[in-house]
Amino acid sequence: MSEAAAAKQQRVPLCDGNSLPILGLGTCSLDKVVKGETVKAVKAGIEIGYRHLDGAFLYGNEDEVGEAIRAKITDGTVKREDIFYTSKPSEEELFPEDASGKVLQSDVDFRETWAVMESCKDAGLVRSIGVSNFNRRQLEMLLKMPNLKYKPVCNQVECHPYLNQSKLLKYCKSNNIILMGYSPLGTSQDPKWFCTSNPILLNDLELKKIGEKHHKTAAQIALRYQVQRGVVVIPKSFNLGRMKQNKEIFDFQLTDEEMEAIDGLNKNCRYITLKQLLDHPKYPFHDEY
Repeated sequence: MSEAAAAKQQRVPLCDGNSLPILGLGTCSLDKVVKGETVKAVKAGIEIGYRHLDGAFLYGNEDEVGEAIRAKITDGTVKREDIFYTSKPSEEELFPEDASGKVLQSDVDFRETWAVMESCKDAGLVRSIGVSNFNRRQLEMLLKMPNLKYKPVCNQVECHPYLNQSKLLKYCKSNNIILMGYSPLGTSQDPKWFCTSNPILLNDLELKKIGEKHHKTAAQIALRYQVQRGVVVIPKSFNLGRMKQNKEIFDFQLTDEEMEAIDGLNKNCRYITLKQLLDHPKYPFHDEY
């Protein structure tokens, strides 16, 4: 198989006619941003083959992601059209005249927000539009919205073997929406954002056992599990060795029995609870899925 054919097989089609790589590089940096760190990491990621990059205004380093992309375009490593960059804009970016913090407090605001995103797509400012941390009920509300012009192409949620999102994945597939999994390797970082009392996913004995059979790490098994389910994964790492390892998941296949065994690891264990938003009227995690 040619390199071009292999790369094509590693992309997933979106409902708007576009496609994106099923494996991306996360750039989340909720700790204090170290100047230059993101530029260096994203340049390295592009050099070793990442073409899907995930970021957000909230991370505080989008300027450095952009700097890295521009540098690799300038030196001829990639063309702009090669890169699929996923961002999550701030309320101020979508509603520059309303910095009151009241956006998304009602269903009307929800519809207005989606209409703004649709206008961005019409204007060619974005390639595709999707949502993040939506539960099934919220997705249904969006899909039933009067005058809906574009469906969301994806729903980005926490997803890993301890929170496999099987019901939400089934619902998304039935509506031709891609499930994109953040924290696909679990996490145990800043307690302000993450639940640190949960078990460490990469210490799981079943993942390690399956990994030994395939001569892969527990992390590679967790990522391979997701791509075989059709889940887009965006593991965050600024470590060159781990970035390379995370890409080495397309040269083996998990058996049906191994997939079932990993399915059985589900604990509905959510690392990222966004507990500071518990009282928000749109808090998505009160529902089962």
